[in-house]
Amino acid sequence: MPRIASAILFVLAATSTSAFAQSDREVVESMVTRAANVCPGHSADRTTPTVKATPVGALRVMLERGLVMCPDRRLDADAPAVFYGRLGVFAWNPEVKEGSGVIVKQIDAMTRKDEYPPETLVWDAKGNVLKQRTVPAFEARPGAAVLYRVQ
Repeated sequence: MPRIASAILFVLAATSTSAFAQSDREVVESMVTRAANVCPGHSADRTTPTVKATPVGALRVMLERGLVMCPDRRLDADAPAVFYGRLGVFAWNPEVKEGSGVIVKQIDAMTRKDEYPPETLVWDAKGNVLKQRTVPAFEARPGAAVLYRVQ
């Protein structure tokens, strides 16, 4: 009897693990799809690695709140990461090596606190906030709408 119970527990654990893995993959795919629909600078090659580097829990919060991740090659190397607060868009320059890491760190921190200021925040390649920094305005793809829900 203990062998049967152990086998059943193993099957249940394996099944639930694959369900969680499937769910996590779907979360990543949903964020990439959202970026494809909203971001003019989206391509799978530029967006997917950074989305995959973002904790899945943070991605879940972002999807629930209507936040989006957009690669933007217009951002300068000395200011490669931005949060457009009014729109709920996190952007990074995928051509700046540090940009991806900075935006992932900021997304993780902001989603843990569940605080999204309305102003535009800009970070340098080390993750320091840059004050009074001008960045290109975010423009969604033609016909796309950012459905950011302020809580």
